[in-house]
Amino acid sequence: MPWKDGGGRTTEIAVRPAGAALDDFAWRVSIADVDHDGPFSRFSGIDRTIVLLEGAGMRFRGGAREIELRTPFEPYSFAGEETVDCQLVDGAIRDFNAMFRRGRARGTLDALRGDGARIAAAEVRLVYAAKGAHECIVAGHPPMSLPMGHTLIVEPPVGDEAAPIAIRPLTPHGVALVVCVECR
Repeated sequence: MPWKDGGGRTTEIAVRPAGAALDDFAWRVSIADVDHDGPFSRFSGIDRTIVLLEGAGMRFRGGAREIELRTPFEPYSFAGEETVDCQLVDGAIRDFNAMFRRGRARGTLDALRGDGARIAAAEVRLVYAAKGAHECIVAGHPPMSLPMGHTLIVEPPVGDEAAPIAIRPLTPHGVALVVCVECR
């Protein structure tokens, strides 16, 4: 789908409520391909976290600060209403985005590396295999393989307790991006 400002395209992984437009979602997770310098779309009332997936990186300029995002899988958070200009370091990049509308949802985005981890209970959890395949185990279900570039979304039925998820990389140096969301 087109970016809010029309300057590029994004692949939406998940949005709630389902089918929500860019001006009325509670939370949203997506991947964007950025192939030229320019301003980021403004999202008033949204907390944003972005992670570099591929490419040499980008510089954010806004107000009196400048941030360089050059290390893959390192989350960077900012307010959606900030005026942010993006300058690519050396060519196109791909990034992972999580957005949470203040007052309707709050969330975290973490990069999991190493031997494995357990994700604590949350209303909604997304696991994106950013680098390598991963095994995911949700209590009461058989282990499932999550190929690189795929996402597991775990939403317990209303009133059910959300069991932890165990994640283990199946390839050396695997990285999983984990988004945990609580709606208000």
